[in-house]
Amino acid sequence: MVLSNSVAAWGTPAFAVTFAAEVQALDPSQLPLQAGLAHSSHVSAETTLTVLVMETAATATQLQVKAGVFYSGVIAGSCCSDDPTPVCEQPEYCTLRFEIDRETAIARVMLVDTDNA
Repeated sequence: MVLSNSVAAWGTPAFAVTFAAEVQALDPSQLPLQAGLAHSSHVSAETTLTVLVMETAATATQLQVKAGVFYSGVIAGSCCSDDPTPVCEQPEYCTLRFEIDRETAIARVMLVDTDNA
């Protein structure tokens, strides 16, 4: 994934808003959300992301962003075949670490183990 708007906004008051908007516009399948599930078994196909920047840092070659991501998951097979209730989404949250190359804006993203963060 490329986060060029975030690189361009680095060091400005607009960085957090720009980064959040850019990540929220990504296809959720580009992020390790499945690995961050705590209350459900699959990321909802209709999930929307809410991103909160928690920490930022920079080196000579990369920007580092720790962000909290709120999204939705579903529990597969939680309803009986004759159950008229729709699939219920469960709120989910995980912490992600983004490492963004300052030259190319190519980002690597990984799940943060919040037990050891």
